[in-house]
Amino acid sequence: MRLPRFLAVDFYCGAGGTTRGLLDAGGYVICGIDNDPACSETYRVNNRNEYLDGAYPSFVERDMFPESHPGGQRHLIFERLAELIPRYRGIAPDIPLMFAICAPCQSFTKFKQTAMTNERKVARDRDESLLRQALPFIKEFEPEIILSENVVQIRRGRASGIWTDFKDSVRDLGYVVGDGDLCASKFGVPQFRRRSVLLGLREEDEARRFMDVPIPSSNPEEPNRSVQEAISHFPPIEAGGRDDSVVNHVCRKLSAVNKLRLRALKPGEPNFGLGQTPWGDLSLACHNRLEGTGKRGFGDVYTRMRPDRPSPTITTRFISASNGRFGHYDPDQSRALSVREGAALQSFPDSYEFMGGSTERDAKMVGNAVPPRLAAYLANWLVDRWAS
Repeated sequence: MRLPRFLAVDFYCGAGGTTRGLLDAGGYVICGIDNDPACSETYRVNNRNEYLDGAYPSFVERDMFPESHPGGQRHLIFERLAELIPRYRGIAPDIPLMFAICAPCQSFTKFKQTAMTNERKVARDRDESLLRQALPFIKEFEPEIILSENVVQIRRGRASGIWTDFKDSVRDLGYVVGDGDLCASKFGVPQFRRRSVLLGLREEDEARRFMDVPIPSSNPEEPNRSVQEAISHFPPIEAGGRDDSVVNHVCRKLSAVNKLRLRALKPGEPNFGLGQTPWGDLSLACHNRLEGTGKRGFGDVYTRMRPDRPSPTITTRFISASNGRFGHYDPDQSRALSVREGAALQSFPDSYEFMGGSTERDAKMVGNAVPPRLAAYLANWLVDRWAS
């Protein structure tokens, strides 16, 4: 029986980006926990363990909140982990346990509507307390290693108190902790994706807990990868088309005028010159409304990525050319990215199949994921420091 480098539980696992990275780092993922049933099949099918019994991680479809909250199922998660963790600790007693805690980040992003309905406010407040919901599990099961990733906005402004409180609470539970910002492009991910990370190692010496775990700034063995390197091997498709020889290689339709807008622009070029094109005035209506106000609209919608650089941040709307610089760099392909191309820019392997039932749901799973290559590096980095 082959032993893994570490055992792991993936909280808020979604479609499995973090889990895929932990497996690639030589870990054994005991289970993933998420309350979104749409992620279940994708998570289960793509993430078989290579070590110990070679089983697939369990997908624990439960709500992390206590039963005092509407829909809360914390007690059921405790029961499941109380069954699973001792079993695998017994099989591999000298192997460290890692808790990956990458809570949903929508509540912390900059681009949020300012006037929210009461329902959205309740959902935001609920999401913002998701980090804290992991603390009782840390206290109960005492993992040797903690890994948490989120958007950079969580460390500053309105959200900073949430992150600081979580960091201090983890330290109080017996860990030396560090946090900082990094960019996924420095770790072999072909994407500019700035994120905050928190790394923790269990420390019995209380005096050492006020030291900081250093945060790596790059993987020196992984040069920056470009968009072209990541997606040029996929077969060309038209807007609204698909190629079933590659899983999830499907993209959304695009109107005739928006195809012309993409054709009119060079890769990396902003959209401010659309007033004068070989096909006439293709200016965006939102830009025209700002005429004479001294303001300018977003310059990256209906534009193409540069082939020679990492991509912009892959969001849940990367399949839409109207939501950022998500146009294909190839002048012969006037369309936004396919689901498969977005997944490649997130560093998922080409065989990783998203099974949400629609292009939109698959894109949401891709955009919400932690890049597997980043998760793999951070996991290996933490295990090396735990062992030293």
